[in-house]
Amino acid sequence: MKKTVKIVTDSVCEMLDIKQACRFLKERDDFLILCHATPDGDTLGSAYALALGLSAMGKRCMIKCADEIPAKYDYFTKEFANNEFDYKTIVAVDIADIVLLGGLAEEFVGKIDLCIDHHISNTRYADRLYLDSEAAANCECIYDIFRHYPLPLDKVTASAIYTGLSTDTGSFKYANVTAKTHRIAADLYSYDIDAAEIGRLMFDTKSRGRLELERMVLDSAEFHFNNKCMLLVATNEMKNKTGCSDIDLEGVAVISRSVEGVLAGISIKEKQDGSFKISVRTYPPLCASDICASLGGGGHQNAAGCSFNGSLEDAKKEILKVVKKSLEENYAGTSFSK
Repeated sequence: MKKTVKIVTDSVCEMLDIKQACRFLKERDDFLILCHATPDGDTLGSAYALALGLSAMGKRCMIKCADEIPAKYDYFTKEFANNEFDYKTIVAVDIADIVLLGGLAEEFVGKIDLCIDHHISNTRYADRLYLDSEAAANCECIYDIFRHYPLPLDKVTASAIYTGLSTDTGSFKYANVTAKTHRIAADLYSYDIDAAEIGRLMFDTKSRGRLELERMVLDSAEFHFNNKCMLLVATNEMKNKTGCSDIDLEGVAVISRSVEGVLAGISIKEKQDGSFKISVRTYPPLCASDICASLGGGGHQNAAGCSFNGSLEDAKKEILKVVKKSLEENYAGTSFSK
């Protein structure tokens, strides 16, 4: 079977507003907070800020992720003592589908009490969902919880939230940015965060291995459909040659949408188990979420992803077929050759 099979849950999801979400967090204790696999700044910023904020209110929290947390986030992750205990309440942050938990998915299916998310494609897998699909980053949702609860903000929690805002908006340059995003960022500055250093760590710092990996990925570049689509590949062989891991692949997807004239940028990354993670970045009128939904994934209008089990050639064939269909639907009467 080519497509990754979704884990089906039987839970009926209750939609919460911000006040109800805060009430739930006040009434519960002993939290396990889950991040998605291949963690990025938004899921980590959300989890650690929430854990630190709730801990300041006397509640016990721990954080779990299927994959290793990159060292570049140490400036806020190391400030939380992530000790294990017998948790009672499970919260997922920035996770649109339970399969995005990676290796933890089967363990927690049907057990998640609350999901805090900003993806319009959220599959309602948790018992309760606080969803703000207008938020540029999930850390906007976390900021709102801090203000409505209220939870105490300090330099560390503000830095964690700012990290999520900046990384999920491409340093505030993507179309998902709103006036609210900038107002939140401005408020976070008042807590003496080092925004310049965060920007350097997130966007301007690469290992030599990562640079070599990028060279190999660019050498793999393919252009399709009158150059409207660019496809990049990162294989396990490339990672092994450069000494890079899956963590080092964060941000590779952005490269594919940086070429003039490209409306759909695709990156296909091989995982250690031989499956593939497909990331899609689009410009209007194409919708990345709709494209990935055809392969069991989802995300945002301009950024989404999905998983694929099968060969690399099959992965290319399937995602290109969907992209071609989307182009033809949005440009009626135009013929798109291979």
